[in-house]
Parts: sequence; structure tokens; C-alpha cells
Amino acid sequence: MRKIINTPEGFVDEVLDGILLAHPDQLRAATQDRRALVRSDAPKAGRVGIVTGGGSGHLPFFLGYVGRGLCSAVAVGNVFSSPSAAQIHAASRAVNGGAGLLYLYGNYGGDVYNFDIAAELCRAEGVEVRTVLGADDIQSAPADRAAERRGVAGLVLVYKVAGAIADRGASLAEVAGVAQRAADATRTMGVGLSPTILPAAGEATFQLDEGEMEIGVGIHGERGSHRGALETADEITDRFIAELEQELDLTAGRRVAVLVNGLGATPLEELYVIYRRVHQELTQRGVEIGYRLVGEYVTSLEMAGASLSIMQLDEQLEELLHDPAGSPFFQQGSAPLPGDAGPGGADSGVGGDAAADGSEAAGSSPGSGAGSGAGRVSDGSPSRLRAQLIEAMTRLRDSADELRELDAVLGDGDLGITISAGADAVAATLAELPEDSDARSVLTRAGLAFSSANPSTFAALVGGGTIAAAEAVAAGEHLNRDSTVAVVEELGARIAERGGAQPGDKTLLDVLIPVQLALAAGADADAVREVADRAVAESAEWQSRRGRAAWQQERSIGQRDPGAVAILRFIEALASTDG
Repeated sequence: MRKIINTPEGFVDEVLDGILLAHPDQLRAATQDRRALVRSDAPKAGRVGIVTGGGSGHLPFFLGYVGRGLCSAVAVGNVFSSPSAAQIHAASRAVNGGAGLLYLYGNYGGDVYNFDIAAELCRAEGVEVRTVLGADDIQSAPADRAAERRGVAGLVLVYKVAGAIADRGASLAEVAGVAQRAADATRTMGVGLSPTILPAAGEATFQLDEGEMEIGVGIHGERGSHRGALETADEITDRFIAELEQELDLTAGRRVAVLVNGLGATPLEELYVIYRRVHQELTQRGVEIGYRLVGEYVTSLEMAGASLSIMQLDEQLEELLHDPAGSPFFQQGSAPLPGDAGPGGADSGVGGDAAADGSEAAGSSPGSGAGSGAGRVSDGSPSRLRAQLIEAMTRLRDSADELRELDAVLGDGDLGITISAGADAVAATLAELPEDSDARSVLTRAGLAFSSANPSTFAALVGGGTIAAAEAVAAGEHLNRDSTVAVVEELGARIAERGGAQPGDKTLLDVLIPVQLALAAGADADAVREVADRAVAESAEWQSRRGRAAWQQERSIGQRDPGAVAILRFIEALASTDG
């Protein structure tokens, strides 16, 4: 696949370099790694800071809506991967004007876990944080499980409303309340006509035959809820409206906002053909369109396709949508210029430790401070766990292509990148530890390295779970069978707590739990490997009920869960090490 890039590894950072160089009057970096960007007039005393974030690959989504009358800051992850908690925390500190923070982002597991950690860090510093999630994609879960839905293009309308009321000087409670009402009033549905090509993978996330379309696609290159024959523009639009009116009141007298969005490779002309039909159909029903946007507002790299978002309006929401706003990617009305920020603007010094000089915000670096597992030694005997994990990580890296392919079927295809980047980071981190480091230090450092290398949902859950599980081993001790059982049990418990999964949901827990029981029963390495392999095979016949795989609904039956296979491959790699 031909792409205008230099290297996959440098892609995101070079994009950010270009944006900051092109728009220095509107955006600035809050950290040395440039993964936390803020609006030029932030922080401002007394103004609620709105922090968003997510993976790259969606321009102008996330960082494109940082500006006047919009969001205050964004934390930027790798392509289709969550930003780290440290990056979110740094973005938060950079825009804290003393009125509190609203976290406003899409409902994706990795984002939720990392934003929650950042919120805890902020609250420990005395900063109030509220969270509103965009969960507007009706095809990703049925109405009775609406809380599991992913956030897609409809979040742009919520950004507009929340940013407007924040810039009017509203309190955090008011900003969060309006944002939640806007999110609750918004629904989206999309179709895809071609897949996405991840820069690091170089392959399509799915294949479509001639004359087919994916119905219900998300924005991470994942497949839709089902596949059908390619329809005309009017038929696709009618399908959108028919599905959306199951949950929205599109009857005479109602007023709505409409967003027709292109997914990255759809000509603007085609989007206007869709809007034409939307306008005709809603007008015929007696529905008035009070606000409209047509264009590329949330993309999935080069995916061809479109989505329709509709927000039901009340008087306040409609008024806020029409307020002026301005960012490098969004202009509406006459928003004040950066130099007009006034007291508390870019030079006010409010929130002086927000790292405006480009240095890392204090306390935002993973692994810093007490309890980071900086290499506590044991009784002097070599750490078998350290040596095994270093060797196992090298072997695990060989599974990256397999995991990418599995994840492309049920997710967004980035699990291979998560595993390869995480394995490299863990091996490098553990190699720096003393050979006689105790098990708690080894596990803590391994968890920190894995969760930070490519902070996806899987990385956040497994890395964070490993850090928590390290506490199951007494300081200064190496692993033995009893403590190994305790570590695996605590790992599963923490993942279940953070991720909300239960046994039978077809997740990595359906491998971890049988493995823990086998270890507790005295099984050797070969027996444990067989237990894990059998658990993966059995769960493949189930329907996925958690995470992105659940958005595939019945199409997940017969497919091995990527996370479960990753755990299996790790167990195999660990069992194959010397010692």
C-alpha cells in the first residue's frame, strides 16, 4: 500500500510537528514529546478546562477540536491507540485554570482506563474532574446496552456545545451537565466502502468484495456489524434514518442538528448527495434542521464511507451550537484571536506548573516516585523471573503478525503493534534491572513498560493488572508456586475490575482463570499450556460480549479472541524459556 510517510514509527510525531509548525498561533505543546497539545490561550483563570484525547488516524477528530469555543487540550496516542495516563495528566495540568476539568472523549476501553488514572492524579492534586463519554454509534451495541457503544462522529457536536458554554464562563457542573445532555441526545450510524491501512502494518484491516459494503462501521478500521450489497446514496441514507429514528423522535415539530461525515476517502460531492436526501426526508416528516455540518469531521485514515449523526435539539443546545468557535480545523463565526485572550490568557501564569516551556509536567512520567519498582534487590540470588521474561518477550514478539490479523477481524488491528512494542519495552526495561531484583520489582517495571509502550486497551488492562498483581509478592522475594498462583489470580481480578468483563464474556479472562486454577492444582508448564490452548479453542465458539469484539455481535462467533490468543502465546513463550 502506497502512503506518503517516512517511517511508520515516526508517523504520528511528524504529523504533530507539522501541525504545530503550521499553526503556532493557535496550538502549543505542553510536553517535550508533543503528545499533549493545548489551545494558545490556555490556561485561563476561572474557565473550565475541557480535555479530550484518543488515537491518531482520525483527523480532524480529537486534536482538531482544540481551540476557542471548543476543547482546551488533547492527549494524542499512536494510530488507533489511547494516549497514556501521563500524557492526559500533562494536558490536564496545562489547562487547569482553577475551575475544574471536564474529560470529554469517546467510549473506548483504553481511553477510559487511562483517562480514569489521569483523573485520579488530578484529584490527588485538588483538581475537580468530571467525565462525559461519547457513545453515539447505534450499531455497536443494542439500546439495552447503550453504555457499551463506541463514540464516533456525533462527539463533534458535543464538543461544540461543551466548548461554547465553557467559554461563556459556566461552572464545571453546568458544563458537564450540558455536555451529558448533548451526548444523550445524539445518535450516529455509518457504512464503509473500503478498509483502513494501518501505517505500521501496511495491510487492510478487512477485505470487501466488489459490490459490497460494511454496515455499522466504526472509526478504527474495524468491520461493521454486518455486510451487505452496495446500495445507492438514497438507499444508504434511508437506511441511516430508518435506524436512527428507532431511538430519536423525528416527528413533525422537532428540531435537530445534522452532521454528514466522510470517513477519509469519500468525495465531498458524495456527502452532499447524502445530505440532500437527509434534508428531503426530514423536511417531509416536518422535522426542522437547526444546525448542519457536511464534510470530513471524524475520519479513519483512508477509509471510504460516510456516517450520519443527528442530535435532538432544545433551545439551549441549538443556541450553543451556533456560538463562534475556531481551531486550525474548524471555523465558525468570529471567535476572538489569540491576542485577545485578556486576563488569564496565554501569558497569565495561571497553573504555572503546566509545563508551558515544553518540559514534562511534574509527576506525569510513568514509574516516577515511590513504589515504581526501581530495582529492589532480593537476597542476592539471581531472578529467574527476570531472565525468563526477557527471553519470553523475544519469543512473544514473533506473534505480532498473527495477533494483528486476529484483531483486524474482531477489533481495530493494533494488537500486533501493542504486543511488539510492549515486548520490546519490557525486555529493555528488565535488562536494566539488577540480576537479583525481587519479583515485585520485576513485575512492577514490566507492567509499567508494557502499559506505556503502546497504551491501547489491552496494554492498559494487562500492564495495570500486572502492576497491581506485583503486590501479591512480598518485597525482597522471588516467585514460587504459591506466589505465582496469587499473582495470576490478582491479575485476573484487577483486569475484571477495570474492564468490567466476567467469565464467559469471551475475553482474556476466559484463559487466565483456567490457567490460575490449573496452577493452583499443581499443573506443570506443559499442562498449563494445554489448559490455555483448550480455553482459547472453546471460547472461540462463543459470542463476544465485551470490548470492540462485542460490536461485531453474531459475527464474533467462531473467531478466536485476540486478547485470549495473546495470553496463550505468552504462556507458550514463557514455557519455552530455559529454567
